[in-house]
Amino acid sequence: MSFTLVIGGARSGKTRYALEQAQARGASRRVMIATAQALDEEMAERIARHRAERGAAWATVEAPLDLAGAVERLKAGEAAVVDCLTLWLSNLMLGDLDVAAAVAGTAQALAASPAEVLVVTNEVGQGIVPDNALARRFRDEAGWMNQAMAAAAGRVVLVSAGLPLVLKG
Repeated sequence: MSFTLVIGGARSGKTRYALEQAQARGASRRVMIATAQALDEEMAERIARHRAERGAAWATVEAPLDLAGAVERLKAGEAAVVDCLTLWLSNLMLGDLDVAAAVAGTAQALAASPAEVLVVTNEVGQGIVPDNALARRFRDEAGWMNQAMAAAAGRVVLVSAGLPLVLKG
């Protein structure tokens, strides 16, 4: 089964869209695969708020690094939302891991998953050129990652101002 890539800017409504789409699937189980890490108090509060908003109907799997492994454990009949690829990319870069290999392996796992998976990612390449090497590398890696994921996805949806626009599929 192919996956859906949901891309957009910060606060564009992309996660809400993905959650609504997963909920509408009538799956036997809904899974949130979360990539965020609570590295500071603000992020811990954000994570807790998102969990509370989803409620008990959603199982949460934390996958800050091994996203492919989390996807490989999904089963047929499940609907999952991965939120989000750009936080996952940050984790890979901070861990000095092989980004290209992780992206390729995760794209392959997503494309092969028997579950219905919606993958959220940020579009970061439409702004100004960052002023430092790390930020420029992140922007570049995110762009390449999003291109690879879009190529592997069966469906790609751009969300802007809460409005979805189907780019593929």
